[in-house]
Amino acid sequence: MTEDIPARGHSVDYPAPVYCYRRRFTTEVPFGQIALGGYQPIRVESMTNTHTMDTVATVEQCRRLYEAGCEIIRLTVPTEKDADNLRHIRDQLRRDGIETPLVADIHFSARAAMKAVEFVDNIRINPGNYATGSKFTTEAYTEAQYCAELEKVRLEFTPLVIKARELGVSMRIGTNHGSLSDRIVSRYGNSPEGMVEAALEFARLCEDEGYYDLLFSMKSSNVRVMIHAYRLLVAKADAELRHAYPLHLGVTEAGDGDEGRIKSAMGIGALLEDGLGDTIRVSLTEDPVNEVPVGFAIVRKYNDRLLVRGDAPHLPVKQVIEHGLKEPAHTMLPFEPFSYSRRASVRIVGAGLQVGGDALPRVETAAHTPATDPDSLREEIIIRLDPDKPEEVIRSEMVSVCAGSAEDIALLAGLLDSLAGLREKIVVSTADTSIVSDLLALCGRVRLDIVEGESLGTGFIESLEERYGALELCFIHENSSENVPAEVLVRLASRLKTNGFDRVMLSIISAQPLYPVRRLVLEMKKAGLDYPVVVRYRQRRVERASLLIDCAVQTGTLFCDGIGDILALETGMPVSDEIALAYNILQAARIRMSKTEFISCPGCGRTYFELEKTTAAIKARVSHLKGLKIGIMGCIVNGPGEMADADFGYVGSGKGRISLYVGKECVEENMPEESALERLINLIRQNGKWVDPL
Repeated sequence: MTEDIPARGHSVDYPAPVYCYRRRFTTEVPFGQIALGGYQPIRVESMTNTHTMDTVATVEQCRRLYEAGCEIIRLTVPTEKDADNLRHIRDQLRRDGIETPLVADIHFSARAAMKAVEFVDNIRINPGNYATGSKFTTEAYTEAQYCAELEKVRLEFTPLVIKARELGVSMRIGTNHGSLSDRIVSRYGNSPEGMVEAALEFARLCEDEGYYDLLFSMKSSNVRVMIHAYRLLVAKADAELRHAYPLHLGVTEAGDGDEGRIKSAMGIGALLEDGLGDTIRVSLTEDPVNEVPVGFAIVRKYNDRLLVRGDAPHLPVKQVIEHGLKEPAHTMLPFEPFSYSRRASVRIVGAGLQVGGDALPRVETAAHTPATDPDSLREEIIIRLDPDKPEEVIRSEMVSVCAGSAEDIALLAGLLDSLAGLREKIVVSTADTSIVSDLLALCGRVRLDIVEGESLGTGFIESLEERYGALELCFIHENSSENVPAEVLVRLASRLKTNGFDRVMLSIISAQPLYPVRRLVLEMKKAGLDYPVVVRYRQRRVERASLLIDCAVQTGTLFCDGIGDILALETGMPVSDEIALAYNILQAARIRMSKTEFISCPGCGRTYFELEKTTAAIKARVSHLKGLKIGIMGCIVNGPGEMADADFGYVGSGKGRISLYVGKECVEENMPEESALERLINLIRQNGKWVDPL
């Protein structure tokens, strides 16, 4: 019998260094002409979406990926015939001087796997559908049935393990959320626990045969589920298995455009920041070549640290325990690492919009116009708040403006009066403690900017009265250590609380807020402070593509961990782009749904319709349906299971044929592609989810 995986809220520790960067040290695994893990760079992978039987098209796409710098190329292998054709693809690429490692992607077919392993450098197995019985049923398994199917898996999987070992081919055990076996779901549910156990079952079989050239992946279209699954895998696998095996990271079905890039950056980046990950793939519903530069943009800073700084990696769990260097248990972390729970905070009413408690996280942006030009500042505020837009349309909910000195107070007073009902949405920031009381009497919230070592002056805290609006204590984090902001802010907040002033928020302005904010929340927890936290990101000198990725990682990770009551951006982007970025981050974290969520796969050789074109057509018709989740899948392998929690699904079922789903139930099977979109819209109507576009 296998060891039970603890239920949610379990006591398994998460030993990653969550307050600084140290990469997890893994065993090095051969991968064709390169290797993964150890001190190797984090590699960037992509996958062809041509049909594997089309040698010319597949070789050409592999060439384009190679020219884009792709370090690992994966090809889908649905049948034994496709597997046999890998020989011709590989040979042509090698004749062309392209030595990029090739991966065979296997679902279901053991025969295809046994053939494919002869022609590739790595073989990916999905434990959710390899050597398993029926799919997507709800039947319970008895203990005898569970063990019988596991024995069937052993008998069918072991020959592949032996052959891979003999040929020197490595293997990725790649679990996908939503496509777990019925057996696993019957015991663990469709959960991170189930994903981890599915992978561990196959890894145990590999180790039983003396085969250790393994890596893992735990993919999901839900960023939070993906993060939790990888963290739990590390905690379980490193403690149980013989080696700390490398990780392949990816958010599956991330979609396209900014949304796909932001989701991928959040999921992958959150784990890279924890020191986890040895290779990545960004899954976009676009030309696969587009995935490569995004992948390199995500891993660049971590590889730069490896090559330039030579940072010492952190030990895997087993070595941490053996050496008595165990990190504090996750009860001392500022978040629950294996499941989601939002950090509890007091709700503050005197800050314009309600903040904290169970209120949705708010979006704030910063005005660039100085208070000395009140007319232009008013115009910019109106553009950002956009009060004439319908309620459903996204806009900045708060705008911060700067007061440099007492001379600005009269100008701001006139400005706020002219804004009438919008004045409560204005946040005034200042570094001058002498004007804080006057500003608090003017507006709903004042942000006091604090620099390391700066004193607030005798009597300042005692001068604040409960009748005032909310005060945000904000540390300007430039060159201080990760600990200083937490120490300063918690000390000041505690003094305010002692003096009876409770309408307090805490924040840190930084281009890299993740680690200092985590430390801040931990120190607040120790001090018994439950004030709201504003997640502030300031970065204005980065080109757009890199800024999207960096902001998503630094702020999105915090919201995925349940930390944050306001997301405040200062990016220098156009107003509409900056606001869209904020809402995309909150939506990707599944903490605030502001538009339709599209769970669309990147396509592969199993796809028989134009995925990009179809996705664009579906988006054009239904993107106004706020909060609705729609899965767009190329095939049944990534169909009802991999759509995870989608409300509706549009799934390829053959050439020119589509199946439609409501949840995981197929309600229209093999219908003509030309009529599928209208039928999807009718299904949305019939289920009471349709509203007419504005």
